Amino acid sequence: MASRKRFPSEENGEQDTPLPASKQTKAGDKRHVAALVLARGGSKGIPLKNIKMLAGVPLIGWVLRAAVDSDMFDSVWVSTDHDEIEKVAKSHGARVHRRSPEVSRDSSTSLDTIQEFVRLNPEVDVICNIQATSPCLHPFHLKEALSLITEQGFDSVFAVVRRHQFRWQEVKKGSQELTKPFNLDPANRPRRQDWDGELCENGSFYFTTRDLIVNSGLLQGGRVTYYEMLPEYSVDIDVDIDWPVAEQRVLKYGYFGRITPEVVQLMFCNISGCLTEGRIYLSVSGEEMVSINTRDTAGIRMLQEKEVEVMLLTSTVDPVAQSLADKLAKRTGCQVVQVGEEPLNDLKKIVEARQLDWKDVAYMGNDKPDVPCLNQAGLSAVPADAPVVAVNASKYTCHRVGGHGAVREFAEHIILQKEKAKSLKKQDRIDCSSF
Repeated sequence: MASRKRFPSEENGEQDTPLPASKQTKAGDKRHVAALVLARGGSKGIPLKNIKMLAGVPLIGWVLRAAVDSDMFDSVWVSTDHDEIEKVAKSHGARVHRRSPEVSRDSSTSLDTIQEFVRLNPEVDVICNIQATSPCLHPFHLKEALSLITEQGFDSVFAVVRRHQFRWQEVKKGSQELTKPFNLDPANRPRRQDWDGELCENGSFYFTTRDLIVNSGLLQGGRVTYYEMLPEYSVDIDVDIDWPVAEQRVLKYGYFGRITPEVVQLMFCNISGCLTEGRIYLSVSGEEMVSINTRDTAGIRMLQEKEVEVMLLTSTVDPVAQSLADKLAKRTGCQVVQVGEEPLNDLKKIVEARQLDWKDVAYMGNDKPDVPCLNQAGLSAVPADAPVVAVNASKYTCHRVGGHGAVREFAEHIILQKEKAKSLKKQDRIDCSSF
């Protein structure tokens, strides 16, 4: 099971309690449900943390992708006071609430900002406050949690995770006071498997009705319940030391979009700026030369061993000499294809000839002409030194620059996603056989 949902039993008659008049809707009416991500620019722990790259995607992009793909929200918003965060939010399909200076201070609370948002958007009936620093959030988490409000009549739902940690009272330095256990009897210390543990907020999201926010000033209240998430999905980034740990977790448990990555059968890769650093060296005799990193050619071989065909692309705008293209083809075992000013037009024919869909294709580019292909491909990437227009269109941004291991990094990412998908398929078969 991907998650466990536990909430107060309805056998005590709570479910039969009529909803307050303010919660009732006329037949056929539908409440407006909005997702709201708070992303202030003045993060103290990590500067501009909300748009820092995590596993090739701006941090805020992970939760926005989950919210948009859940298809459960009438609108998806980012509340920010920063221009760059606004740009990233819009590029990931969100609308922007430009918060006022009054709710952008260090002392401002989440509730202050949400109340301002609600005042400015009177059509919103249910708000889901999603934490930007929870990159392992999936659409199914949001769907299942929202159903507790729309189908079971709860007023507020928040995410929790089960922890098995024994807690002790803090004793101030120099105090003569002795510490005491909060949640165990040392004389009868339970084994982990004999103890259910405790539920702790993980901060991933908080669903709340407008009425609670406006009239009670609460994010949790009324008929309140929780939605339990498994520990592997409960990632929260507060300090820089968390970043490498979160990156490994998100590569394994993050949500990468609607496209299932295991079907990738064909990869297109630009030579200039991806396989090479974009430079062409000229000898005294006029011969053209390029520099190729052995890590990148090893990455290409890794994909070929996984039965992924790799095609190298050169452009008519910046062509590679035929003799050089032949050498690259021989060294990498790849076909070299020349494309025009709009690569998508030429590559469509290749994809159709192989009877593939674009979800079966991975694409690595590095500039504005590549944007349509980066958007179209099931998996797409750019090197770390690619311009912003290409970064915003890609699904993965490499840590490495072109010609210095970026192709190898993207190859490893493709293979990791294929292995992840295989594991999920295997788990699905196990789950099905349990019924």
